[in-house]
Amino acid sequence: MTAPLVSILDDEPAIRSMLASALEEAGFRTQSFGRAREFEASLKATTPDVCLVDLSLPDRDGLSLVHRLALEQGAIVIIISGRAHVRDKVAGFDLGADDYIIKPFEPAEVVARIRARIRKGQTANTTGNIAHFAGWSAYFDRYSLVSETGEETPFSHAESEVLRLFLESPKRLITRTHMQESLGGGAGESFDRAMDVRISRLRTKLGEDPKNPHLIKTIYGAGYIFLGDVTWEKS
Repeated sequence: MTAPLVSILDDEPAIRSMLASALEEAGFRTQSFGRAREFEASLKATTPDVCLVDLSLPDRDGLSLVHRLALEQGAIVIIISGRAHVRDKVAGFDLGADDYIIKPFEPAEVVARIRARIRKGQTANTTGNIAHFAGWSAYFDRYSLVSETGEETPFSHAESEVLRLFLESPKRLITRTHMQESLGGGAGESFDRAMDVRISRLRTKLGEDPKNPHLIKTIYGAGYIFLGDVTWEKS
């Protein structure tokens, strides 16, 4: 089996070198870029499994890349930035980032978070990668929701993790604590905001009335319940 490919996008050579060394020692393949345009050019030939994206790039704001990577490429996106403000974290999660690591950091922490994300996906694949519910089909291998009429709507890797969590536990209460333990990432306001954004986007893509959703119900003060019947299959 080919080792997962991690793309590192950071304008600081020392950080690129440090991350590449730690990841390669841990068994990952890596490719590094100091400019957004170089990184974007590489996407035409290679699709990485994981992207580490710095927000402060010399030729482009890293945030503008996150949504494309998450939605179009289906990659795991982890932001690595010196920006510690909650608003920056929220903006990253809004655009589809899976995780947010603040500089300075320990390379071992980055390796551990990447492993956890990949492991989560590998575990999920054992239960199936296509789910059918309430007239919808969710294709997790290509990050796509398909309606009864055949219309396709893409979703990000981050949204897929939340959707799978609901679909694997239908008609059971999922608390915020359980979500944090299952999905990882930092706890607190930024995590709560990230979950709110992802759930809101999933409801929109499923055609839910935001004031009275029928599939993903909010149980105030407790968590969420997914009310549909779900069947799984493997492609």
